[in-house]
Amino acid sequence: MTTRTEPAPRVVIADDQELVRTGFRLILTARGIDVVGEAGDGAEAVAAVRRLRPDVVLMDIRMPAMDGLEAARRILAQAPDCRVIMLTTFDLDQYVYAALAAGASGFLLKDVTPAHLAAAVRLVDTGDALLAPSITRRLVERFTPSAPRTGPGPATPAVHRDLAALTPREREVLTLMGRGLSNAELARELTLSEATVKTHVARIFAKLTLRDRAQAVVLAYETGLVSPGESADTAKPWG
Repeated sequence: MTTRTEPAPRVVIADDQELVRTGFRLILTARGIDVVGEAGDGAEAVAAVRRLRPDVVLMDIRMPAMDGLEAARRILAQAPDCRVIMLTTFDLDQYVYAALAAGASGFLLKDVTPAHLAAAVRLVDTGDALLAPSITRRLVERFTPSAPRTGPGPATPAVHRDLAALTPREREVLTLMGRGLSNAELARELTLSEATVKTHVARIFAKLTLRDRAQAVVLAYETGLVSPGESADTAKPWG
């Protein structure tokens, strides 16, 4: 009996270090993920996405010619179904916050384990979002306008949405999403089925024109639904 499997994600790797690109390509191909292209800077990444139409882009933030943030903005504008994972060696890079608000599906540190890297690519390919577990809360708390400013970063909210369209239950769901709860955790907290939670989440995204949970977290902080210190201590990829 043959088991049907989902098609492997098609990936472009954008990093100005050839050694990093090679390492990531070997890791992903060994795990059945198709690396269809590589880019050494942001401009090459934009061109590669236009030409190759990948499902996921692994995007370094700091690159010559065009940085990863600008490249991510252009890619998401021209290919809204593409998913972008930002890569960084810094665990509090202000540009990552702006990338999440612009629509990136999350970010990873470059010292990510091979298993986590492959899992992250497959996760965002399904339409979900992720943030590196060790830094989710600190990142959002540091760079949202309501948090005390300790360094450079966006000076104004990057996601502007009117929450008046939400029902009280939807506001409650959005608040808990902002604290880092998964669908399963939301279901337990609200005594609902996971199917009902997924329906609420889908309606929130549709009403607020959000791409995924990464933007939902940003919005929850920027609108004051969640205050610094309220998110989960052990944030993780959401499902």
